[in-house]
Amino acid sequence: MAGKENQSPHPLVQGPANGTYVRTGDDEAGRGGSRELRRQKRKKYLLYFVAFVIFQTGVILIFTLTIMKVRTPRFRVRSATFDPFNVSRQPNNPTFDISMNAQVGVKNANFGRYKYQGTTMTFLYGGSQVGEGVISKSSVGWRSTKKFNVAVRLTSDNLTSNSQLAADLNANILRLTSQAELKGKVALTFIFNKKKSAKMNCTMDVFLTAEQLANISCD
Repeated sequence: MAGKENQSPHPLVQGPANGTYVRTGDDEAGRGGSRELRRQKRKKYLLYFVAFVIFQTGVILIFTLTIMKVRTPRFRVRSATFDPFNVSRQPNNPTFDISMNAQVGVKNANFGRYKYQGTTMTFLYGGSQVGEGVISKSSVGWRSTKKFNVAVRLTSDNLTSNSQLAADLNANILRLTSQAELKGKVALTFIFNKKKSAKMNCTMDVFLTAEQLANISCD
């Protein structure tokens, strides 16, 4: 009876070489535990990989929709200063000759520098050109606004006839339109450049008595 009470639940088997005894039940339990541990590790690594892929996809999507999205720069007249006006209000021959320094702004909302070519800005009165200014080749930093002055001579010399001019000069208001187009590229990376053109189409009033530019409105 004593031998049966001391008998182990796991049988002993003799080793093939040195006559030692090992418990086969313990080996099987150990191997089973190792397999379960490896399976849990693989499952954990798989979850980590899936989470990493989802995270990277989100980062790429945000990067594409924000940083890599190319917006059209804004281009407009902001203000102006004037030299003394030369205005004639003669009913039969109304004329004006005005030297203006127009402050122009180029706003770049992109995450890359905007490089633009030189162009010409024209000013119109009643659909006829009355002045122009030269805009030199330059660039605007990322998410910034570049402001610069453009010298313009406004003159009625090119107006063949305009019955409204005498009335406007007597009212001391000239309604002008400015138009221009900037052609350039937005450099988002060293290898990725996107062509973008910024167009100006502004209306404004020149108050002759106060010698001021006001009521600027741009599309």
